[in-house]
Amino acid sequence: MTRLATGPWRSRRWQGSLLPLAAGLALLGLGGCSAIRGAATAGFADGLSQAILNQEDPGLVRDGLPAYLILLDALVDGEPANPRYLAAAAQLYALYGSSFVDEPARAALLTTRARDYGLRALCAAERRACGIDELDYEAHGAVLGHLGAGDAEALYGYSVASLAFIRAHSGDWTAIAGLPKVESALQRLLDMPSVPDRAAINMYLGILNTLRPEALGGRPEVGRRYFEEAMALGGEQDLAVKVEYARSYARLTYDRELHDRLLQEVLAAPAREDGRTLFNVLAKAEARELLASADDYF
Repeated sequence: MTRLATGPWRSRRWQGSLLPLAAGLALLGLGGCSAIRGAATAGFADGLSQAILNQEDPGLVRDGLPAYLILLDALVDGEPANPRYLAAAAQLYALYGSSFVDEPARAALLTTRARDYGLRALCAAERRACGIDELDYEAHGAVLGHLGAGDAEALYGYSVASLAFIRAHSGDWTAIAGLPKVESALQRLLDMPSVPDRAAINMYLGILNTLRPEALGGRPEVGRRYFEEAMALGGEQDLAVKVEYARSYARLTYDRELHDRLLQEVLAAPAREDGRTLFNVLAKAEARELLASADDYF
């Protein structure tokens, strides 16, 4: 079961992670824009998803997403028990609050809203999941066992929103204590057949298992296997996975050769890739920063 290390080391690694950014890798494909199909044509929803994912200017996405957040709020207000709308709102608020907002107080506010939407999505999808965050670890796991493939979208929204919330509240030990439950939720998703973007789920699990060294109870080799699986599933053009592999595992184990190789591969790869361009652009920026600081780190 994953725990976070204490002190400055924990804060630097957690706050610098691409974890919230990676939420976007599965966001638009799993819930996201598809949630507005009841309010607009399917073609428009699909086109909006692709337009965002294929955008090379992250600033444009940052400036445009708030309008869509308000649209999702309106959809939820109209159908407050619709798990699809709730899951989409959880995912998009998680992405925006953790990837495009620099002010800590605002990020905390937006990711709290994301988590609340995620909890509501699970409750709407499965009555036994209502109040799941108030349960102890064993009872939480028992509820997860009742969820089926039809609940995957709600469970994914809950998982990524919870991770974004914990990241934005990294100084709150009550929030951090929820990490083992999120890990269990992600594991449950992997157990489900035909869950979209298994690469992103494996990447999250890789990060969670490399939050601290083995001597302090971490499981870096378990994390490495998750990262390798994420790369195998995502292909060579899923650049965010390589960045997180370098940051979370290679730096933790002081493997400079692996670290630099992964990041150089990210910089050498083209950013343009259908359905990944936006996050590849952001991953390249992260790769440059990590390489620039490598001499000081290693």
